[in-house]
Amino acid sequence: MRANEVRPGMALQLNNDLWVITKTEHVKPGKGPAYVQVKIKSVASGSVQEKRLRAVEEVEQVNLDRREMEYLYTDNTGHVFMDQQTYDQTNISDDLIGESMVYVKPNTQIVVLMFEGKAVSVELPSSVDLEITETTPQPKGATATNQLKEATCETGLKTRVPPFIEVGETVRISTEDGSYMSRA
Repeated sequence: MRANEVRPGMALQLNNDLWVITKTEHVKPGKGPAYVQVKIKSVASGSVQEKRLRAVEEVEQVNLDRREMEYLYTDNTGHVFMDQQTYDQTNISDDLIGESMVYVKPNTQIVVLMFEGKAVSVELPSSVDLEITETTPQPKGATATNQLKEATCETGLKTRVPPFIEVGETVRISTEDGSYMSRA
């Protein structure tokens, strides 16, 4: 596969090691060839690197087992997920999931990527619906169309929402950048 086709959540074989892509950015500089800036995490050691791949460079993709799992709860050992087919429970550490947990509430279905029976990454849906638990009231006379205010969601995610959103409303949030999309 070509480097310009890589996406977050994919696994690559680089230097005889398995790496999971956590972030990609396609760059087309004004001078020189296009390239892909990727942030990758080693499955074996957990180390994180940033790597620049030429857009036409060939990379070896590793196929991962994609399992639909339900998030149950978090305890001191990590986050507990249940496989929807076998009902087996899997413990996934906080450093593996990282910042993704602010988008996941209990009983949410997500895809867990497995390699040789071990969880290596999670794949979030493109958007999630979360309830607003804390925000400031709408200021009087705030009619500017592009004005946003701070809000905290039920999972602890902090985002910016339009002034008409109140506490208790459910909003749709993009999991790519944590931004407000619409009311749910």
